[in-house]
Amino acid sequence: MNGAETLLRTLMNAGVDTCFANPGTSEMHFVAALDRVRGMRPVLGLFEGVVAGAADGYARMADKPAATLFHLGPGLGNGLSQLHNAMRARTPVVNVVGEHATWHRQYETPLASDVEAYARPVSGWLRTCASPRLLAADTRAAVKAAYGPPGQIASLILPADCSWGEADDPAPPVQRPRRPSVDPAALEAVARVLGSGEPVVMLMNGAAVRADGLHAASRIAATTGATVLADTFTARLERGAGRSPIQRFPRYPDQGAALLREARHLVLVETVPPVGFFAYPDQPSWLTPESCAIHTLAAPGDDAVAALEALCDMLGAREDSASIQPLAVPEPATGELSPESVGQSVAALLPEHAIVADEAVTSRGGLPEATAGCPPHDWLSLTGGALGGGLPMAIGAAVACPDRQVLCLQADGAGMYNVQSLWTMARERLDTTVVVYANRSYRILHNEFQRLGLGEVGESARQLMNIGDPDLDWVSLATGMGVEAHRIETIEAFNTHFAAAMREPGPRLLEVVL
Repeated sequence: MNGAETLLRTLMNAGVDTCFANPGTSEMHFVAALDRVRGMRPVLGLFEGVVAGAADGYARMADKPAATLFHLGPGLGNGLSQLHNAMRARTPVVNVVGEHATWHRQYETPLASDVEAYARPVSGWLRTCASPRLLAADTRAAVKAAYGPPGQIASLILPADCSWGEADDPAPPVQRPRRPSVDPAALEAVARVLGSGEPVVMLMNGAAVRADGLHAASRIAATTGATVLADTFTARLERGAGRSPIQRFPRYPDQGAALLREARHLVLVETVPPVGFFAYPDQPSWLTPESCAIHTLAAPGDDAVAALEALCDMLGAREDSASIQPLAVPEPATGELSPESVGQSVAALLPEHAIVADEAVTSRGGLPEATAGCPPHDWLSLTGGALGGGLPMAIGAAVACPDRQVLCLQADGAGMYNVQSLWTMARERLDTTVVVYANRSYRILHNEFQRLGLGEVGESARQLMNIGDPDLDWVSLATGMGVEAHRIETIEAFNTHFAAAMREPGPRLLEVVL
């Protein structure tokens, strides 16, 4: 058994059975081993940003890591923006990064690089395999590290000779670690704060913004009057009818500071204190006032749901006190085609248990409000701010949950970052629907230009913010990669094609011309 076979068998023993990949010469023994070691699903991405973003979306929905396969340092470098998003989401990922053979690394070959230096900024665990005999243990350690908790990126750098050399037997299965219990003293301290009668804001992320955590937090809010909020960007938010609703913390620092101005206590549940997304002149970066005490109920990776439920018991919060979102589905929109009318029609037709990969950016319009009362669904956000995550996340979610409809809400400019995702959707025959908001502009940059007080956008500046001339033709891009596509110029056409997309298997793309 060579190293590649041992690596694959160890991954599969640990429950890692999907590999998103863009391999090269140094990874060919891994590729060849896929036909000898059955059970690993290989998914090809035509760019490494697709590979990394798909692994992120997969693990958010599967609650277990996927493997990635990158070709040397430059291949890994191409995927770093989406690995950054995965890092911010605390997503478990096992990166396998090919490297030149150990004895070949002394030479200044064209692809020679410091692979560890590329991997280190996004990796919670990092190791270069030194021998094929160590590969089983190294692989098992990588999977264990990826699980955390909290989840993290574990990068295993694989020299080619460790892949083709004779290796030991695969390592035994990894037992998934349990989340640590919250310190009873922290529970008691937060219970006292919540019972003090002073204004309290509870900010949540991670497992706390899934259904059970939201239900417990809503009971606490009803009993104590605390304001409960989700982080601005969450890896996976469970929402919709039958679940406890939650608002997000504002994106902009002036709004966030205003929200916290009267708070006397900030309770953190699987998150950190909020700060400004960017710095702006004359606006704060640190948003919590000095008059507000910060308390950590559960650190990222802790058993936050159990802690919230324990607080309910301590505070006497009744089970029936939670706010429950009623089913409230609007009629499909009529009139003008706009982000708001598209949002209304999406809400009207969104099926139960849909997964929404949201990179609509400025075209989001009233989507969160319109879809609040839809049948229960999951919402995936761009956690690290690195554009290009929407399409790849949709791939990963669809691979993880083949029985669920996946909807990608995609801004046109950001969609071009990893447009090769469309080819993978077609290759894998994924049940995905992509709605592209074609406003021919980096609209977010126009907004930021104004927030920075820079006045009118000049002719030269506009050249770096608008993406018309020539207009992107998303229908041609999609059909050229095997995805059925339609250009949408009226809300009636959107209603017809979106309804069909929700009924019939994908992939499909709708280019909404705004």
